[in-house]
Amino acid sequence: MKKMFMMAAAGVLAVSLTACGGNQKSATESVNAGAEKSEAQKTEASQEKTETEGKAEEKHMTMTWWGNQVRNERTEAALDLYSEENPGVTFDSQPAEWNDYWVKLNTAAGSGELPDLVQMDYKYLAQFVDSNSLVDLTPYMDDGTIDTSNINPSTLDQGKIGDKIYAVSLGLNAPAMFYNKTLTDQLGIEIKDNMSMDEFISICKEIYEKSGVQTTIAYNDGENFIEYMMRDQGYVLFENGKLGVPGPEPLEKFFALYEQGVKEGWHVSPDIYAERTLGSVEQQPMVYGGEAWCQFNYSNQLTAVERTAKEGIGFEVGITTWPADHPEKANYLKPSQFISLSVDSKNPEEAAKVINYFTNSQGCNDILLAERGVPISSVVAADTAEKLDDVNKRIVNYINDVVTPSCSKINPPSPDGTSEVLKVIDQLEEKVCYGEMTAAEAAKQLFEEGNKILGSK
Repeated sequence: MKKMFMMAAAGVLAVSLTACGGNQKSATESVNAGAEKSEAQKTEASQEKTETEGKAEEKHMTMTWWGNQVRNERTEAALDLYSEENPGVTFDSQPAEWNDYWVKLNTAAGSGELPDLVQMDYKYLAQFVDSNSLVDLTPYMDDGTIDTSNINPSTLDQGKIGDKIYAVSLGLNAPAMFYNKTLTDQLGIEIKDNMSMDEFISICKEIYEKSGVQTTIAYNDGENFIEYMMRDQGYVLFENGKLGVPGPEPLEKFFALYEQGVKEGWHVSPDIYAERTLGSVEQQPMVYGGEAWCQFNYSNQLTAVERTAKEGIGFEVGITTWPADHPEKANYLKPSQFISLSVDSKNPEEAAKVINYFTNSQGCNDILLAERGVPISSVVAADTAEKLDDVNKRIVNYINDVVTPSCSKINPPSPDGTSEVLKVIDQLEEKVCYGEMTAAEAAKQLFEEGNKILGSK
């Protein structure tokens, strides 16, 4: 298990004082009065200096992230510990669901009001760097504020744009399909790793025929899955200035899954999402209403899914790979999330220390317990390994034994304009699911609009 684990100035305020002379007096009176006044000024100045220095030590920072209830609780507990260890430092926690998070973050970036510390995704890193929203962390690494001595250089490079590092990974993970193992065991259906797409569709049909339980394929949250499918066919979906596919045909395979599933009945109706938060791990059909037998997430989200499943319907959660005909092409390891320092931070030096805390503090990671993925510090990771519960040990085993032997390098960070294209994908996917458009029509429109959007950036 340790195989993957082992891979991976506060300012000083100076106060100067000057004395003023009074009216003409005798030499003795002037000296005595001056001495008394001087002593009083010194006392007052000393008090002011103490108060000012006390205020200087008070640093209030904001940190924002997307996630689930487990992550929220652990992150806030870790920030509380930092405040205990660093008196005067307080935090305003700003968690959000995935979709809302990026809307709020883009709005904050546009108004110059980004939080001090920002959880960043690999997909959007280049876009926030291009908009001058993030701070180069290299100087803080060079002076030791952020200790990188126990981090693999290739892991650090994941947060690099050009020759500068703008983000530090909070952990490593991989695409993972979670499924209702209790149900599949009852039906006598084996779920194996590295299923082909045909094998996956066959299982979807069999489960539906035997139990009436349907499938959901990352509905309106499929931005990562469409890239995965393009990787499976040998393409990088997003390139600078264009889509990386030669025509609509590869894209059609993505939309055809939804078209076929809805027509044949084994894919859930989009109606069930009307009252739910899209992108929320806890509100997906498998754990929320039991309408589906699987859901497409990332490996580090197993903790939240497992807890929600036990508290809700009550079943054992299995973990396997997303379906692909060429797993070694499609699958990859990625930074689960990054942490970045925004240009709007009023306390950049202290914020850099917080980044170091998340990366190198064992106390912090004893609270987080790899919920965001395998820690990138080899020292912290090795120590954390001994403290993980069974769920997180399963995650580590999945990464080490299933994904690592059969995967390839992650795609480069997506170019500017990607978020606009992803909105188009969600809109077209919805139309296909409602029968308002065919898969072929959706693919053609995506190819045309996607290239137009990326080409204008």
